[in-house]
Amino acid sequence: MEESRKRRQSESDEPSDEAPAASANPKRQRLSDENGGAPLELSEHIDQEGEKSNGGAVNEENGEEDDDEEEDRQVVARGNRHVEIRRDCPYLDTVNRQVLDFDFEKFCSISLSNLNVYACLVCGKYFQGRGLKSHAYTHSLEAGHHVFINLQTEKVYCLPDGYEINDPSLDDIRHVLNPRFMREQVAHLDQNKQWSRALDGSNYLPGMVGLNNIKETDFVNVTIQSLMRVTPLRNFFLIPENYEHSKSPLVHRFGELTRKIWHARNFKGQVSPHEFLQAVMKASNKRFQIGVQSDPVEFMSWLLNTLHSNLKSSKRKNKSIIYDCFQGELEVVKEIPRRHLVENKENGSEENNNRAANEEVVTETSRVPFLMLGLDLPPPPLFKDAMEKNIIPQIPLFNILTKFDGETVTEVVRPCIARMRYRVIRLPKYLILHMRRFTKNNFFIEKNPTIVNFPVKNLELKDYIPLPMPKGNEKLRSKYDLIANIVHDGKPGEGCYRVFVQRKSEEQWYEMQDLHVTETLPQIVALSETYMQIYEQHE
Repeated sequence: MEESRKRRQSESDEPSDEAPAASANPKRQRLSDENGGAPLELSEHIDQEGEKSNGGAVNEENGEEDDDEEEDRQVVARGNRHVEIRRDCPYLDTVNRQVLDFDFEKFCSISLSNLNVYACLVCGKYFQGRGLKSHAYTHSLEAGHHVFINLQTEKVYCLPDGYEINDPSLDDIRHVLNPRFMREQVAHLDQNKQWSRALDGSNYLPGMVGLNNIKETDFVNVTIQSLMRVTPLRNFFLIPENYEHSKSPLVHRFGELTRKIWHARNFKGQVSPHEFLQAVMKASNKRFQIGVQSDPVEFMSWLLNTLHSNLKSSKRKNKSIIYDCFQGELEVVKEIPRRHLVENKENGSEENNNRAANEEVVTETSRVPFLMLGLDLPPPPLFKDAMEKNIIPQIPLFNILTKFDGETVTEVVRPCIARMRYRVIRLPKYLILHMRRFTKNNFFIEKNPTIVNFPVKNLELKDYIPLPMPKGNEKLRSKYDLIANIVHDGKPGEGCYRVFVQRKSEEQWYEMQDLHVTETLPQIVALSETYMQIYEQHE
């Protein structure tokens, strides 16, 4: 030990032929190795800490230089962040596409962090980081899994070697992780009749894939499947650049789910809306959550209004793709009896009170925008027939549409007793109707089993609802075709939801209930116990 120290001191005292180069960092100092070769660059901070930890003593020659070289390599690597890129990797044959599932939240399976998460392409698990002490690095050593993909940047790395893999054979994994659509593809999407094949050999139609029911989330599934038939809405969310200005996670998760449903290169024939459900729970303050059955009408109303509020920009003021598709306008005539107007002074002004002195009824007229129309069903029969069974009544859709003819009176009691008359003055491109089947009282929820007879094609509204005449040379567009029909099966408060949707490229109807997708006939759709419908306006 003493001889080694003396030899090193004598070598450091010998004059060097080369002048020391100035360092860019004043805290750095130059050290030469034993043979007078390439200089090693170490920070002052590392040297000071090494002297403090050793108590001022100097280690043996070989051990100290090895430590110095290792610390120096780490410093240089952090400064340059240079990563080797290789096209060949001996571990590419270990990639197992059967276990890859990118539908779940991007969280590390150990630290539960969503920062810098990598997916192991061998076992499908998520791990954080790829540094020497990261969970992904540890997993690569323990399990012998070497190929990882960054879920944010889509770059593929080989661990523990640390080099980046640039191989075209991994592009299909990138497309499943983040599906992409060109605008030309989106424009011709409804003309595609080609089936796609999943990795397990099963065939599926893009856009007609089943959605996983995580736990009593069928009300979300039928709503999503219905909205996927609205062409402008679908086309808008297939291109992420259309809503990149929005900071709402709900908007981006809805866009991701839309792209996965319509992607033709999926590894499996179904999609799990897990990330979208998590965004819904957070945005709704757990009003809609996994494991609790909810009403698809309430969810549809909440989702459309929330998406609109998150998508509207300062340039278009109160406009968004939601309002462009679904917003219509009603003229509401409200007749309030005089005695209730006098009792509820907070609901009226002095002018109304003066008018009420001379009139029995005060009339208020207003224009109200709407996203969906609620239709009232006639009450079911109370008594059973001779066969001891309740007769299930049937009613045509046109009979209950008379609520919006401007003459039929609807009695309301909230916020005050009044007589209401409704008239449609502007029709939307996509008309959402829902039948009020459920009535709630102090004791239980009651379901109205009345069957509504409706046309699947060519619903002509002008024959049953007075509509305003179009301006100028515009054509009156009052004819609609059904594109989605949501049905409730079972008892109120229980049961399940399913949906009938139409595929435009073939004009074929499909029944979808969670993961089950089957072809059906239009006659079966017309006989169903409809709860909510979406109609598309004729061009």
